Amino acid sequence: MKLNYVYRSAPGGRYLTLFGGDRCLVAANHSVASRIRSRSDSMTARSLKSYLFGAFTVICALAAFGCKSRQQGDGAPPPAQVIHVPDMNLVTIDGGDVAKFPLTAAEMIDETTTLSATGSVAPDVSRELPVISLANGRVVDIKARLDDKVKKGQLLFQVQSPEISAAFNAYLKAVNDEQLANQADARARDLLQHGAIPQAMVEQADAVEKDAKADLAAAEEQLKILGVDKSHPSSVVSVYAPISGVVVAQNVTNAAAAGVSLSGSATAFTIADLTTVWILCDVYENDIPKLQVGQEARIKIDAYPDRPLIGRIGDIGPALDPSLRTAKVRIEVRNPGFLKLGMFVTATFESKKKEPRAVVSSEAVLHLHDRDWVFVPAGGNNFKRTEVRAGQMLSGDRQVILSGLAPGQQVVKNALLLETAGNQ
Repeated sequence: MKLNYVYRSAPGGRYLTLFGGDRCLVAANHSVASRIRSRSDSMTARSLKSYLFGAFTVICALAAFGCKSRQQGDGAPPPAQVIHVPDMNLVTIDGGDVAKFPLTAAEMIDETTTLSATGSVAPDVSRELPVISLANGRVVDIKARLDDKVKKGQLLFQVQSPEISAAFNAYLKAVNDEQLANQADARARDLLQHGAIPQAMVEQADAVEKDAKADLAAAEEQLKILGVDKSHPSSVVSVYAPISGVVVAQNVTNAAAAGVSLSGSATAFTIADLTTVWILCDVYENDIPKLQVGQEARIKIDAYPDRPLIGRIGDIGPALDPSLRTAKVRIEVRNPGFLKLGMFVTATFESKKKEPRAVVSSEAVLHLHDRDWVFVPAGGNNFKRTEVRAGQMLSGDRQVILSGLAPGQQVVKNALLLETAGNQ
């Protein structure tokens, strides 16, 4: 930037003006200098000029810095630097040492495809029964608790119900009415034999007796439904277990209401027979064609990995989960006694269709960072570490490769030896 200054006279006094290009940077009135000189004898015209020269120097520095910054800001950004990162899976061996790492070709076998799915243990709903009290009332005693094992016919709880009094009262009235109707019918038949009454009155007495017997039978049945013995009536009803199993749900406590009319739910307990349980697995829709009802499944329990079980597919859900795109597959399995509801399991299915698989020596597979790798030749004295998915072990110290390696492809025979040499 070019700087100019002009010292000129004007009606208000004399002015010193500093220009930067076409812009006025600073202007000073000569009268200011006069007032300053009058206030302080030590300040002279020379000191005023020194002050103006200092201001001029600061302004020049700021202007030069602004011009330099503008020139740098207007320029193009610096070119991007590309940093080439070497392939960490590529191992280079000295040319003389390549013979120490012989190659072998992957064999091919026909193996049945396997499918694994996670799931959990659930009760067989056909073996779950609710325990209900048909008599409405108050629970006065509970003989079983949640998670208890019960036997069929075992006393679970007792209910004190006012309905029993009304039902027994109706039963007693029905007994009296039946006895009275029976006596009246016998009397009518005797009178008919002596010609005292017509046949129609006898038929009417027979009908009344039949109605009384029907009412008595209904009253007896009502007592049976409520669980009352007509020979030993009581206001307390005992409720027994309908099946043997485990109490998996409990909805009543002591002094609680029981019965539909009072509690709102007739189910006081739920008993499940856990001798046979379900394994519910989630299977993705792409794998559903590999399964069929009746197919065998191997069950591995996370809590007992050394105790596998065998089950069969009982049902494949007709609907998919809209968010996970999975279907529920139900496996029926006998419970040896250690299976508990909610346990996590892994189910493995084998399809009847066989597919070609690559097989290599177990020494050719490198287990590193929870992954499986093999080394394949990459030209010259270079070898590339390739990730694979290893399967089951076979006889002869061989291992199946499920993916990542094709049959006939060359691999290094001893992967661990090459990995160790590459790290040195």
